[in-house]
Amino acid sequence: MTFGGGDPAWAPPNVLAVSDTSIATGRPAARTARVSTVDAVRGLALCGILVTNIPQIILMPRMVDGEPLPIPTVLELTAHQRFFPIFAFLFGLSFALFLDSAERRTEGGRRLLPTVRRLIALAVLGLVHQQFQPGEALLTYAIVGAVVLVPASLLPRPLVLVGGLAGTLLPVSIFGGGVLLVPGLFLLGMATARYGIVHTLARRGRALAVLCLGAAIVAAVALPIQAGDLMNSGFNASSGIAGVALAVVYVTGLLLLLRTPLGAGLSAVFTPLGRMALTNYLSATALILLAAGPLDLSNSTRWGVMLLLALGILVVQCAASSWWLRRFAYGPLEWIWRCVTWWEIVPNRRVAG
Repeated sequence: MTFGGGDPAWAPPNVLAVSDTSIATGRPAARTARVSTVDAVRGLALCGILVTNIPQIILMPRMVDGEPLPIPTVLELTAHQRFFPIFAFLFGLSFALFLDSAERRTEGGRRLLPTVRRLIALAVLGLVHQQFQPGEALLTYAIVGAVVLVPASLLPRPLVLVGGLAGTLLPVSIFGGGVLLVPGLFLLGMATARYGIVHTLARRGRALAVLCLGAAIVAAVALPIQAGDLMNSGFNASSGIAGVALAVVYVTGLLLLLRTPLGAGLSAVFTPLGRMALTNYLSATALILLAAGPLDLSNSTRWGVMLLLALGILVVQCAASSWWLRRFAYGPLEWIWRCVTWWEIVPNRRVAG
């Protein structure tokens, strides 16, 4: 939990090019289009989610004698409710791309069965993960995906966009965001995919810069208000607005940096993490629980050690993801999820040379 509420628990042209098209085909040799930039953004979100999840999993107090501690205060203003909106948005976007691919792959356009299998598999993973991290996101995503995204896929895209905007702005302004943002962000992600925006990022540099600047201005106004009422953070409009605004700043900022000479290096770090986001998200919980005891972190105020643990996990996961993806097309859990979705053994090992 945060002080008040909590999280429900781009590039040079070559990086923006359509390069990783593994969203739904299940066949590495004939992948449908997905922009590798999406994976980089997902990898960034994974980093932020990890930093916010560790204290929740091992129950680290954020206040001592009624006074907020410095590190959790900074994280409250910079990380909490800043990264789960990115994940939710990307889930809606990827779901829309998956439905398009399922339409092409299935006989007579019967995409419902693989969609149901995909969501059930996600729900099962979420149920298991709930035992170790109560409040985790996968089960919520599976349920909301079935209730919101599947019906929305039958609607005209303008209605999906309007629903996404309303479903995001209303919870932020009335309830301060939180898990109620998920349906709206799912719809916004779906609308983004259906309008084809993700495939035209290479020529949207000016629009990204304007959006980043506008979101930064909104965040600059909302953050001091949130900082003045940390006890209600997560339940008031200022924290919700600051959260969504900073999420936009982080995403557009990364997209802009990926267009600079720094892009190749950033992509090398974030893209492997993002391509194996499911595996990394779940394995992080195991690593946290294994390390918490030896590091004496549970119920402690050793926030500096917590940050070092997060950094260590990310370094290990980045190295492991890069190593794995040089040999296989999909991460371990991503591959299993794909096999269940299409109900067939999907080729995974890369062909040498």
